[in-house]
Amino acid sequence: MQPSTEPPEHVRSANGRPRRLLVLRHAKSAWPKGVADQDRPLGPRGLRDAPAVGRFLAEAGGLPDLVLCSPARRARHTWELAAAELDSAVPTRHDPRLYGADGPELLDVLHSVSDEVGTLLLVGHNPGLEDLILLLADGADGTVGTDEDILERVRTKFPTSAIAVLTWYGTWTGLRPGEALLTDLAIPRGVRGSS
Repeated sequence: MQPSTEPPEHVRSANGRPRRLLVLRHAKSAWPKGVADQDRPLGPRGLRDAPAVGRFLAEAGGLPDLVLCSPARRARHTWELAAAELDSAVPTRHDPRLYGADGPELLDVLHSVSDEVGTLLLVGHNPGLEDLILLLADGADGTVGTDEDILERVRTKFPTSAIAVLTWYGTWTGLRPGEALLTDLAIPRGVRGSS
């Protein structure tokens, strides 16, 4: 049986406006000796994959209204390389709350997003991003309609450069665990030798 791509009627009718959350894990980083974790740069594969993220976003359409990005070097550089592939600039904020945050802490960050934002891109780190996706999309009662195959892929591994797409109806402040649909998971990869 195909999962529903629509949230349950009680979620639609109670909340109204559709929202979309794009969750992007930074591209593959390097581990240079003596470099603080926040200052770790992208590695060769990350330098190839980050522009592929931007191309994926451009081809998928519906660019975000806002990007919230971790201030860690590898996250910032991922977004800079991805954004360079887009036709227009997207407002970006570097939010220190994203670095080292777990799922509930990331949900608190989402609760502070203005309701003028229809689509948000969150650029950060694991395991927090994976925790957030599972928190939002893994409905205990099974009524939300998330694609179970995609959910299982996230449970197994949310790799570098992965982008999860979640949707729901309502406000950012009203978003609760288990209320979002996990509708897509993409892992854009650059071509070796293209960097």
